[in-house]
Amino acid sequence: MADPRHQPEQDEEHEGASPGELLIEAARRNNTGLLQEVIDKAGNAEKAAILLNETKSVLGNYIYHEAALRGNYEVIDMLLDQEGFECDPVNRMEGDTPLHSAVRYINTLTRSPEADEHASDLISMMCEAGNDPRLKNKAKLTPYQLTDPSNTKLRQQLMDAVDIMQNQGDYIIAEKAGEEEFDDDYAGSASDSDFDPEEFKKEQARRKEEKAKVKAGVNGGIGQAI
Repeated sequence: MADPRHQPEQDEEHEGASPGELLIEAARRNNTGLLQEVIDKAGNAEKAAILLNETKSVLGNYIYHEAALRGNYEVIDMLLDQEGFECDPVNRMEGDTPLHSAVRYINTLTRSPEADEHASDLISMMCEAGNDPRLKNKAKLTPYQLTDPSNTKLRQQLMDAVDIMQNQGDYIIAEKAGEEEFDDDYAGSASDSDFDPEEFKKEQARRKEEKAKVKAGVNGGIGQAI
């Protein structure tokens, strides 16, 4: 849920801040209201996408990394719904994708049923939206390899995500991090996977259709952006 500390009366603290600064603030604090305000003020979907895709922190993290490093589900869900949003930007320090960043966040959590459920939901949403679990960072680690070895559930989930992408016939590894191809040892085990690629595709289509309906309903009831 959005951070309850962000109340309308606190808007004055954002006065004079640039759109990029506001986006970083929104990503870090899971502030969906502030994120929507910046998107609305961008003018149109194309300008909003450029702003969302190009904004970086001083350390070289894109706003998607900033949200993923904190497990901010709501902001990530909103970002992934934006037209033209880039799923796999690479940060400057580690060469991480946002999926790597999400794993780094999950590795810091104290294990509990609630934490495991949150982690699973976060990774599922990101992979279903198109984040590539096969990409390596500068240390030549995939998100699977970066995962705490004791978290067998998450490791299996990431292996299954790789299997799904392979079964879809997409065998070309994106070279955004400038690394070699994905190691066979970490390509998952399609024959043992509990996931059905066809069901996965149907679920993706269903999720997009539901969000499109919700977005259409919201847009229909909103006037001009502030």
